[in-house]
Amino acid sequence: MKQLALFKLISLVLITNAEAQVNPIHKGLGCGLQVIQYQKDFGIGLNATGPYFANDRIAIRARVNMVFNEHLKNGTITWTPYSNASLGIIGVAGYVGDFIKLYGEGGMIWLFPSADFSSKEFMLGGYGLFGFEFYMNNSNCYFLEIGGVGTGATADLVSTKPIYSNGLIISAGFRLHKK
Repeated sequence: MKQLALFKLISLVLITNAEAQVNPIHKGLGCGLQVIQYQKDFGIGLNATGPYFANDRIAIRARVNMVFNEHLKNGTITWTPYSNASLGIIGVAGYVGDFIKLYGEGGMIWLFPSADFSSKEFMLGGYGLFGFEFYMNNSNCYFLEIGGVGTGATADLVSTKPIYSNGLIISAGFRLHKK
């Protein structure tokens, strides 16, 4: 039994090391643009990824977004901008061939709502997602992500007091990684 466990451990280490050496995708600093949907709120933003470490399996990613909350104001539907920022940890799950990376990400999100729909100046929450990076070459990629966010944020200055930035996250964009 101990021999089987030892064999599995050695195999896992060899496979992980072999993959890290063979895969041509760059794992250095990255930056990109995204379009994002937080529940019903649409947004656009920037992201930055630190260099990968722990055998090219873990990295830190920061994002900033300008998001638009759709709500009723004076009997008219309007989109009011607000911003958010997030900081998370990425864990690479694996690769499909030489051009698709699978990963999970989770972390904290800070909301900075507009005084037009919220009496709060600041909200804190968490998020988690999984994503796919589709590489056109070894440093440029498109990405798709889906996950969830929880902040407890409500638009308390709107008559129906709807929640916002809670629930489903969908994101897509472009990222460039430096060698």
